[in-house]
Amino acid sequence: MRRPRIAERWAAGATLALVALVALGACRRGDTALGPFPDSPIVLISIDTLRSDRLPAYGYDRIETPAIDRLRRDGVLYTSAWSAYPLTVPSHVTILTGLLPPEHGVRDNIGYRFDADAYPYLPRLLEARGFATGGAVSTWLLRGEMGLRSGFGFYEDHIDLKVMAGLGASQRSGTITVERALDWVREQRGGKFFLFVHLYEPHTPYQPPEPYRSRAAHPYDGEIMAADALVGRLLDGLAAQGDYERATVVLLSDHGEGLGDHGEDEHGILLYREALQVPLVLKLPGSRRAGASVDAPAQLADVAPTLVALVGAPMAGRTTLLDLLAGDAPPRDLYAETYYPRLHFGWSELTSLVRGELHYIEGPDPELYDLATDPAERHNLRDERRRDYATLRQALAPLERDLAAPEEVDREAAQRLAALGYLSAAIDASKASSMDPKAEIHVLSELQEAFHFAHERRFAEAAAAYRKVLAKQPEMVEAWEGLAFTLLMRGEDDEALHAYSRAMELTGGADRVALALARFHLGRGDIELAQRHAELAIPTSPAAAHQVLAEAALTDEDLRGAERHARAALEASPYHLPSLLQLAQLAIREDRLDDAGTWITQVEDELARREDPDPPRGFYLAKGDLAARRGDDAEAVANLEREIATHPIDPRAYTRLSVVHTLSGRPREAVATLRRLVEDNKTPVAYAAAVEALRVLGDRAAAARLLQVARGKFPAHPRLVQLESEG
Repeated sequence: MRRPRIAERWAAGATLALVALVALGACRRGDTALGPFPDSPIVLISIDTLRSDRLPAYGYDRIETPAIDRLRRDGVLYTSAWSAYPLTVPSHVTILTGLLPPEHGVRDNIGYRFDADAYPYLPRLLEARGFATGGAVSTWLLRGEMGLRSGFGFYEDHIDLKVMAGLGASQRSGTITVERALDWVREQRGGKFFLFVHLYEPHTPYQPPEPYRSRAAHPYDGEIMAADALVGRLLDGLAAQGDYERATVVLLSDHGEGLGDHGEDEHGILLYREALQVPLVLKLPGSRRAGASVDAPAQLADVAPTLVALVGAPMAGRTTLLDLLAGDAPPRDLYAETYYPRLHFGWSELTSLVRGELHYIEGPDPELYDLATDPAERHNLRDERRRDYATLRQALAPLERDLAAPEEVDREAAQRLAALGYLSAAIDASKASSMDPKAEIHVLSELQEAFHFAHERRFAEAAAAYRKVLAKQPEMVEAWEGLAFTLLMRGEDDEALHAYSRAMELTGGADRVALALARFHLGRGDIELAQRHAELAIPTSPAAAHQVLAEAALTDEDLRGAERHARAALEASPYHLPSLLQLAQLAIREDRLDDAGTWITQVEDELARREDPDPPRGFYLAKGDLAARRGDDAEAVANLEREIATHPIDPRAYTRLSVVHTLSGRPREAVATLRRLVEDNKTPVAYAAAVEALRVLGDRAAAARLLQVARGKFPAHPRLVQLESEG
């Protein structure tokens, strides 16, 4: 990995010698109330995408957050705390290292693996001080394979990747995250431990559960209340075994949310206050300094230095939250950046500096705001306060912001991509752009419209909408991915392959795109290409990659290979439901019905534990297959119908249901089911599945008629051509 020059200075030692670990008798000279506390537990709670100005602790009166209010009463509130990056992964690396993104080198949610051994990494530092270390996260983005597991004795990140959905969809309820975190805490039996808990509730899609949905005017607020309830559950669990009172607890968010304030609904593109100012509460052991407030600007990079200082091992020369509390910290500038616009859309990056009450944003159209008189940042003072503008711009200019392109992070992966024929065409990280994100952000509404059409299965309209976006923004990765899926559903395979290939090139071979392409090739019957693409994703998404490899092996009638890959997926992620279902289907196929029932029961138990009302694709299919094998046709039909209702794009449940109807003496229902398959989907894959099913059922005449219709609609689709050649 090519690191920026600042980071190279940190990486020189590549050991704990990276920081000055000097055991002191007190964290602050003459102030034992502020530590050290070498044996106190440390709990770090991160609530993703939480704006500080949407909390009662910061003056918001439209919701109730009793758990966060409890921490505020028992702790110190930092009224002006700032993130250095409005994306989950770079910001969390900053939280856990005390380094800014130009220093630690992680500049996006994808493509950048963190080298924990080269930097001062909080769990590793605390582990060296005798702490048990545990983490539990709620998004696939923070999976351990991205380098975050280092130093954690326990890191619970078992979240399924949803390949055909946006990255935000690959998340889980904080309920299971908190419960697994508390399970680990109970094992510590009152010892000293470090616990990192990450909740994703306020992140899109905003779908708060009741009663919070009904109690909030905005679903984002409902999600915040749901997250607060989870914080309460965690704090109660700590208190129940006597750990809360003696613990240091930090509650924060990695970044805020746009909510349309400056044209951005979510986050990642712009650097206004709503995206960067975050809540930050520090509760000390024994609730020392309870109820205090600190107005001096803090940053998330202060958290790691604070926590190691509290255990008696300060990082030399680093400002801590304790310094701010004591009033000993000198004035300083707070830096932030986002390269998301460049890496995903080909727009300009943005950087910013907060100095006192001034916020300067550097980009093609620079901006300067006075946060004291204009907290909503509506009046750009750049032309009115030219001296301040020039001073802050000059202060920002010398900061080193070298950017390694995503594909440069993993040379071996780049070589594998080249072997598959992909050009080195990722968005040029060294190439500046004059396209101003705030001027281009309206394009995102057009992209959302395309997403909506695709979700509604209005694929012709979706394809047109994606193409409209790409005509203006040819480097927009999300649009290429969406277009590829849409074209695939329309049976335009060659065009879909081109779109997927562009997404592969622009992302430098992102695992989710590689897996989508693996499924594409698997659907076309090219098992070798499917396997080679899936193998690209093994280093960073092993469970999802082995799941696809298991499907490829099964397609190739390699049952032992399919089982081997399914078990490899479970080894990487013990709660990986799709792989449990694969093992159930394999057992059904081999008539090991008791084994299949055991696998399905494991899935049901895990779903109950997650309180998840949305089982994964294939759950009701497996239950239906098992019921059919056991001779319970009514149960089989009921489960297969539920699979169709929840996953209508997947043809397997339709074809299995048609077989059940036929074997039960209901040929009309069998034909009607296959008719539903093609009418619900209208894709070449659906037609091909229906033709194959009719042949299996012995109605070759009907199969021939349907194939003729399908060839008329999709004359060049390879699977339909193959079926015709097979006669």
